[in-house]
Amino acid sequence: MRTADGGAAAGRRVVVLGGTGYLGRRIAEAFQADGALVHLVSRSPAGDGPADARLALMDLLAAGPRELSGFFGSVRPDVVVNAAGRAWRADEAEMTAGNAELVARVTQSLAELPRPPRLIQLGSVHEYGAGTPGAGTPEDHEPAPVTPYGRTKLLGTRTVLRAVAEHGLDGVVLRLANVIGAGAPAGSLFGMVAAHLGEAARARSRGEKPDELRLPPLRAHRDIVDVHDVVDAVRAAATAPGADVSGHVVNIGRGEAVPMHALIDRMVELSGVDLPVVETVPGHSPRADVEWQQLDVSRARRLLGWRPRRTLDASLRDLLAAAVPAPVNGRT
Repeated sequence: MRTADGGAAAGRRVVVLGGTGYLGRRIAEAFQADGALVHLVSRSPAGDGPADARLALMDLLAAGPRELSGFFGSVRPDVVVNAAGRAWRADEAEMTAGNAELVARVTQSLAELPRPPRLIQLGSVHEYGAGTPGAGTPEDHEPAPVTPYGRTKLLGTRTVLRAVAEHGLDGVVLRLANVIGAGAPAGSLFGMVAAHLGEAARARSRGEKPDELRLPPLRAHRDIVDVHDVVDAVRAAATAPGADVSGHVVNIGRGEAVPMHALIDRMVELSGVDLPVVETVPGHSPRADVEWQQLDVSRARRLLGWRPRRTLDASLRDLLAAAVPAPVNGRT
């Protein structure tokens, strides 16, 4: 069985779209460590990204096919990872621009190159919609997304698969579970809870009473995957034989559904901050999300030699260590 070893990436030219974002910068760092020549594409400076990576400042949402084609033609990448897109604090039109229209321009530009690279598109579990309680969702499940994010990410996935079928693009979609780890975006549930716990710890240190943690009802079960495991999956997908992965969707998750109320309780316990968690009463608007997400990850094991390695506690400790200014307590 193939292992998730990125050593074969040494010497390859790798472009990471959205290369200064939460996932993009970690993916770039991993390829840099593997010896690849990494190019980051972002409208924002690199910040804490890999020091030796080359940065192309470009507003991907505004970049037309000619600008993208010129960039890809000058770099001549072996691998392109699309970690760009819109998720948090964006409306459906903004998500469509970032998650669907951008993918269409990227695939068009790559397909026109004399030697198209491997395109790794980062998809989302939210493309599936509702899962079957007690079971994992396989890649051949018919998607029925219920959120704008899921709908627009599915459009991006279908664009990649169509480019493979119609234009011979070498492309694979990694459909990611909910990603967790240090520096999770503030707009995400995990990032928001970590930030609140950090502020609560600082309030305690000042002798103040912290605000209670108020959350929407935590009825859902979610498949959670560590950001480091996602990076390993991307590395594996970059070097897998095209005959194995091109034109495929591959689920990347832990393959289990975790009760969100238990996960948040564990975050509070590990933080060492004693404060109440209050689940607010929902309004009268219909729920915009599903209550069960669990991925079947057997294809990832078969095609990529990949499996999740990080425990949930390890992921939570990383998340909290970056946000809470105190030792993180609790048992592994």
